[in-house]
This record gives sequence, C-alpha cells and structure tokens, in this order.
Amino acid sequence: MIDWELAVATARRLSKLGPEVSRAEADATVVQLRELAAVAESHVERITEMSGPAPAPSPARVVDRNGWVEANAAGLEGLLSPLVARLAERRPPSRLATTVGPRVTGLQAGAVMAFLSGKVLGQYEVFGPEGGVLMLVAPNIVEAERVLGVDPTDFRLWVCLHEVTHRLQFTAVPWLREHLSGEVANLVDATELDPDALRERVLSALRDVGRAVKGDWSAGQGLLALVQSPAQREVLGRLTAFMSLVEGHAEYVMDAVDTDVIPSLGTIRERFQLRRKGSGPLDRLLRRLLGLDGKMRQYSDGATFVRGVLDAVGVADFNAVWTSPETLPKKAELTAPLDWVHRVHGIRPVASA
Repeated sequence: MIDWELAVATARRLSKLGPEVSRAEADATVVQLRELAAVAESHVERITEMSGPAPAPSPARVVDRNGWVEANAAGLEGLLSPLVARLAERRPPSRLATTVGPRVTGLQAGAVMAFLSGKVLGQYEVFGPEGGVLMLVAPNIVEAERVLGVDPTDFRLWVCLHEVTHRLQFTAVPWLREHLSGEVANLVDATELDPDALRERVLSALRDVGRAVKGDWSAGQGLLALVQSPAQREVLGRLTAFMSLVEGHAEYVMDAVDTDVIPSLGTIRERFQLRRKGSGPLDRLLRRLLGLDGKMRQYSDGATFVRGVLDAVGVADFNAVWTSPETLPKKAELTAPLDWVHRVHGIRPVASA
C-alpha cells in the first residue's frame, strides 16, 4: 500500500534544513539533551507516582530531522503492514493498485513526514522495530528555543519532561502498547471497502479542502477525519480519548514542576502556546488539513481531564486510569472528569467553584 523507501526519500528531499549551528554547539546540544532526559526521569516519577521497569529504559536518542523520518517510517511500516495484509485478504488489490498505488501513497506519506519533521520536538516511538524509543529532535528544539526567545536549558528540560512522561506511561503500563495497536486493528476492521462509499467520502473530503483553502476554517476536521465511516468514528472516538489521556497527562507533568526546577516555566508556556497556532497562513492550512488542530484539542481536553480528576481525588486514585482498558476515559468524560470518577470510583465529588 505504501512504498516506504520512496516515502523516506521524498521526506529527505522535501525537508528543510535546520538552524545553523557550529559543530561544537551541535555536540554540546546532543550531550545536554541526553543528560536532561535522565534528569527528567526523577521529576516525572515523583509527580506521577509511577515507576518504570528495572533496569531503566534505554537512554534518549537525539536525532536530526532525517533520523526522525526514518524512525517513524520504520515504526509505521511495522504497525501497518499486518493490517494492510488483512485488507488485501478481504479484497485483493488490482495490478494497477499494487504497482502504481504504493508509489503514489509513498509520495504522499513522504510529503506529510517532511512537513512534520520540521515541527516535532520529541517523541516516544512506541512501534519501532527495536521496541519503544525516546527521540529528541535536536534541530527543531534549537530552532524553537531561538524563535521563542527562551532559556535553552529550561526549554530543553521542559520538552524532556513531556517525552519522558510518555516513555513512563508505556513502560510502567505495558498493556497500553497492545491496546493501542489493537484499536488500530479495529479501525481496519471497521473500514468500508465499498468503492461507491469510499468515493463519496473522498469527494466530501475534497469539497471541504476547497472550502478550507478559501478561508472557511469551519470546514471539516482534517483529511483523516473526513473519510470516516460511522463504525470508524466509534473506534476513532476511543482512540481520541486514549491519545488525549496520554497527551494531557504529559502536559500536566511538564507544567507541574516548580520554578526552582524550571525558573522560566511561565514564559515558556505562554510563548509555546502561541507557537502551536502555526506560524503563517500556509502552515495553519496544512495543520488543519492534516488534522493537527485535533492534536491540539487532545492536549487541552486531556489536560482538563487529568487536572479535574487530580483535583477531585488525588494522584493515587487518578492512577486507577491505568488499570485496564475499561478504566480509560470515554470521549465524553474528557470534558466531564467527575463522570469518570463516579464511574470508576463510585463517588460523586462536588465540583469546585
């Protein structure tokens, strides 16, 4: 379905160069990021009251934009290949689809990864061939701290807190990985293969793209959301709730440290929120069409849920969320955290004024 070698080559060709740095500065940045990722571990474990397995996970991998592309392509290929095989069993593709289709989708995937490779600061790659890998994208971190005009050491630790939280989530709660891959498989099972239904959804997507280009930002929810069937929406609702939880939890942690740990925390948060809105009309359009606006809502809705539960019952009872798939929040509970408390703990706390 996707020519991954072409996707990587396309992304490498389209990716922009990172900021200009000297060799000495680049080397020092790599060293510091690795050190700060290690420093972040104790803060994350203290704030979350969670602990990872022993021995400790592998150290952070500091990569450039091409390194991020290659790691994500490998992870996506490993995740999607079995699912693509299942689709092919249900309806074998035509010769044209198997010869031309992978190259077309490879070019598309490469273009998307090229755009994202200049935006992502860090990532815990869950599905990599080597298992979970914590990556920090050095050129993007340096570029962001320069544009924002913030203290580099403070900003780098702040980024590390977010990504180390993700690593702790998936290592301290090992069933999360299989749950996530299982939900992606459920999404494939819910995929409609009827050509007429698929064509209608694609046409609907194209109409909304046209409206968005003309400035109607109420049009659609991103290309991925526009080509959903009703069954897919149900699965995507669960995936949205899951991703909102893990992102919101990381958002909470990175802001829960004291100013004696990150003195310029308030400045970083304020300026970074502006960065997330996109830098220009084209950037905002691409974010919209790729569904990145939805990613921003995951951060905010997830953080609302986490803070609401923590305020109501504290850290120990919040951590019941990691017990099983049944204790994960439902999509509606993201903005109604006390409903989750009632469902899981059987109590109805009084909402604070």
